[in-house]
Amino acid sequence: MAARGSAGDGGFPRWVFVPAAAAVALVAVPVLGMLLRVPWSRFPELVSSEASVAALALSLRTSVAATAACVVLGVPLALVLARARLPGRRALRTLVLLPLVLPPVVSGLALLTTLGRRGLLGAHLETLGVQLAFSTAAVVVAQTFVSLPFLVISLEGAVRTAGRRYEDVAATLGARPTTVLRRVTLPLLLPALGSGTALAFARSLGEFGATLTFAGSLQGVTRTLPLEIYLQRETDPDAALALSVVLIAVAAVIVVLTQGEVVGRRARRPRPAMADAAEQGLAR
Repeated sequence: MAARGSAGDGGFPRWVFVPAAAAVALVAVPVLGMLLRVPWSRFPELVSSEASVAALALSLRTSVAATAACVVLGVPLALVLARARLPGRRALRTLVLLPLVLPPVVSGLALLTTLGRRGLLGAHLETLGVQLAFSTAAVVVAQTFVSLPFLVISLEGAVRTAGRRYEDVAATLGARPTTVLRRVTLPLLLPALGSGTALAFARSLGEFGATLTFAGSLQGVTRTLPLEIYLQRETDPDAALALSVVLIAVAAVIVVLTQGEVVGRRARRPRPAMADAAEQGLAR
């Protein structure tokens, strides 16, 4: 029997539904209002213009490249933050997660003053014939900069939760650290890696401020879909609304997929039998 003042089996007072409903309305009403203003009869025409297609294609290419960079760099970083005994590890974690709270324009300025033509490292790269600022590569760098913390924070928590018992079993069988990482640790982290990768891709796809500051807005070169939406807002509001729907649809799909990963991760909690599977696989 539920306690008085509780809502079903939730164990919380019924008044909690009021601010919860206000929070849902705060998110849902603006999105619904925008969807109601979209000229759906012209939607295919608006999203298939040359500028829109070029911006969407560029966003997809750069977001995939940035997500790949996040995986290559973020997986080792998450392992180090979760398990390595390093002095100043808390300061290192703070530095890595800093882009989560920095205004995007500040992130872009940081990249520009470091990797721009007259930047700390950019000037040296210029002498070698490498120019990053205001290029497609700059878009990838900006997207990686702001997206990396999303993958790291997702994976680090999973590494801490998973523990080290299966790695210890593999080590007692004589497996080398690289073999343990490849055949035990990474398979256990696949659900978290999938959700972290999806979040990094979504953040890359929606990146605006850092890209505009560091890479500029050149059609076909650095003008991603968010930049195209910003420009169309001034000249063709209907096109801006239609392109915004595309980003909303992609974001909704990614949110659904990441929720599925979380539910699946809970349903597939490691069982003792997995240790036996690891032993058998490493003994082959």
